[in-house]
Amino acid sequence: MSDDKSSLIDHCVREALATYFSDLRGTEPHSVYAMVLAAVELPLLEVVMAKAEGNQSRAAEWLGINRNTLRRKLLEHKLTD
Repeated sequence: MSDDKSSLIDHCVREALATYFSDLRGTEPHSVYAMVLAAVELPLLEVVMAKAEGNQSRAAEWLGINRNTLRRKLLEHKLTD
């Protein structure tokens, strides 16, 4: 991925987090790390699987994860049988 595209993603995440913290209005945040990962993982898997045309081996390679890990995550998100 080029630096420009990575910067765009970084910018979007930073803006979303700034909005999240602003919306808390002083309330203490909780489990922000898990919240962000959960919010990103489903659309990430959906988009990559669509681009890989359902090919789990290709998608796992693109994601840089083991195919078994991908399969488990797809099952967790009910994206496969």
